[in-house]
Amino acid sequence: MQQVKKISLAQKINILRASVMGANDGILSVAAIVIGVAGARTSSFAILISGLAGMLAGTVSMAMGEYVSVNSQKDAQKAAIQTQATALEANYDAEYQFVEQKYIEQGISVSLAQKATAEMMTGDALATVVRERYGFEINDFTNPYAAALASMISFPLGSILPLVAITLLPKTFNIGGTFIAVAIALLITGYLAARLGNADPKRGMLRNFVSGVITMLVTFLMGYFVGL
Repeated sequence: MQQVKKISLAQKINILRASVMGANDGILSVAAIVIGVAGARTSSFAILISGLAGMLAGTVSMAMGEYVSVNSQKDAQKAAIQTQATALEANYDAEYQFVEQKYIEQGISVSLAQKATAEMMTGDALATVVRERYGFEINDFTNPYAAALASMISFPLGSILPLVAITLLPKTFNIGGTFIAVAIALLITGYLAARLGNADPKRGMLRNFVSGVITMLVTFLMGYFVGL
């Protein structure tokens, strides 16, 4: 019976990151489109069609972008592993000394660093050197198909918010209401993205909020002046 390979925590976080960023891009991209078109004072049908077209284009673009990006990262990691495998064969002692010095620089005592290095290099020298030189595990590759699928699902889900808001809200308040709904959603996705990246949530929320507000203002003004 074939054993099912478990997904590591790092892989799960990368897939969650792709999902959050896909939803964030879906919210903002489609919001910018519908607010821009609405700013030109066009019909509700034209606004809806524009939003749906943006949703479709963005879904395909995000999925393909994630696939290419993750594959590129995976290729770079594989190249780094091959480089270190060759380095270990050519000069094992130099790689051993690098790992030991790295542990010492991290604040570990010399005697403990020597013991840890001996144990780690004996267990899996290649995994140890790759981890210390490049900061990733040799078997922790994110699945490009999983990342692409996560984006392909999350982008249209995020797009639903601005589409529903601009379509269902009263015409006298549809632009302002969509603006407010999207701004709140961007604060949430900014918080989630920051948490997944171990960054400051407040800074991530503010950055996402400000960039989103600027984007919507620019597209609205463009639509407004085009519609004059």
